[in-house]
Amino acid sequence: MADSYDVVVIGAGPGGYVAAIRCAQLGLRTACIDKWINKQGEPALGGTCLNVGCIPSKALLDTSERYHELLHGLPARGIRAADVELDVPAMIAHKDQVVRDLTNGIKMLFKANGIHWLQGSGRLLDNRRVEFTPLAGGAPQVLEADNIILATGSVPIELAAAPVDGELIVDSTGALEFTEVPGRLGIIGAGVIGLELGSVWRRLGAEVVLLEAQDTFLYAADQQIAREALKHFKRQGLEIHLGACVTATKAHKKTVTVSYRDAEGDHEIKVDRLVVAVGRRPYTDGLIAPECELLLDESGFIHVDEENRTNLPGVWAVGDVCGGPMLAHKGSEEGIAVAERIAGMHAHVNRETIPMVIYTQPEIAWVGRTEEKLKAAGVPYRAGTFPFAANGRARAMAQTAGMVKILAHAETDRVLGVHMIGPMVSELIHEAVVAMEFGASSEDLARTIHAHPALAEVVHEAALAVDGRAIHRAR
Repeated sequence: MADSYDVVVIGAGPGGYVAAIRCAQLGLRTACIDKWINKQGEPALGGTCLNVGCIPSKALLDTSERYHELLHGLPARGIRAADVELDVPAMIAHKDQVVRDLTNGIKMLFKANGIHWLQGSGRLLDNRRVEFTPLAGGAPQVLEADNIILATGSVPIELAAAPVDGELIVDSTGALEFTEVPGRLGIIGAGVIGLELGSVWRRLGAEVVLLEAQDTFLYAADQQIAREALKHFKRQGLEIHLGACVTATKAHKKTVTVSYRDAEGDHEIKVDRLVVAVGRRPYTDGLIAPECELLLDESGFIHVDEENRTNLPGVWAVGDVCGGPMLAHKGSEEGIAVAERIAGMHAHVNRETIPMVIYTQPEIAWVGRTEEKLKAAGVPYRAGTFPFAANGRARAMAQTAGMVKILAHAETDRVLGVHMIGPMVSELIHEAVVAMEFGASSEDLARTIHAHPALAEVVHEAALAVDGRAIHRAR
């Protein structure tokens, strides 16, 4: 007889483990299947984000930023250190410890909430059944469930012209495990992952070259912000080539030759290591039995409606595997919403107010529509901008790069989009998210008292600027 559950979740990344916890909180008998094995060879929860994505990359970004600031930023402020040494293995060990602490934390949450953690792979069968194959071996088991949540996430896209060998040519996971700083690092892709990884190793001393096939830098971002970002990244020493399509790679004993084509013709560069960071694809390998007739779209994403229902009764999908922005927080909110719908509650995910963040220096963040999208849609708007260079707190921190830009409807003044580049905008963006969630106007932000001195005053001044009345900037 098959084991029976109210809910079976396949995948324990930010979408899956959060969905499992919320289901258990709501009194549903819940099992979560996951096959992740960490670098220590042990089963681990948290998926890509916690193990080889969001969390370890931020640990390295923070460490590399502190190292760079110690060498290049603090001397001008009266702090000098002699004989500064970089210990890359220790840096990697710190990153690994952060990951272990957080993944073990999820393990404790599963135990506290009575979730059955099934270590192995899950395969969707028909009639609300799941085939579970244990990592430890043994015969597959069939589980029955009233509801099944597919949350298997995504994996790096492979590039035929640059096959990953795990040594000289690596994907984003491999770029988190270097034990020494490459002399020259090549990165294919200048999106979020490429820029963050490039920033880490550039700060630590590598010469970094990014090859981006798109002609437009950060095409999804507001282009005024993107142009500002490109200017700062080039000043930092990141060599960024746009419209550069990689045509071939050749790995030698200690280097890689990369051939690419752009508007000016064919080129070759030689690098010590090469990172392939051209995006991610939905991970559905081995997930679906053919008889299920689960619908996928033309890009391989699981087809879902606005409430994350698939075409099969009782089968749901959340996170990267069902499309939309590939963001951990988007997957988590979808997981919570699905759990609450299963329990008969009302739930809603506002996909118009999902914040986007790039954790470079300066940081980049935005929510809502860009100026380009508003123009294309014919929406009347007004824009207000204000620079961090005119902010007292940013001056005191010696972090004056960037600006805040607010776009508001020209007739109703409702905030339509907020775009930022500057210090700590990964935190500042949430004021804009809350404002938009409550349908605020730029006048609402302009009349909200902000502490002084604070970086958030730049948001305040940008709101004032929508109406042409910024205080700390000459007309």
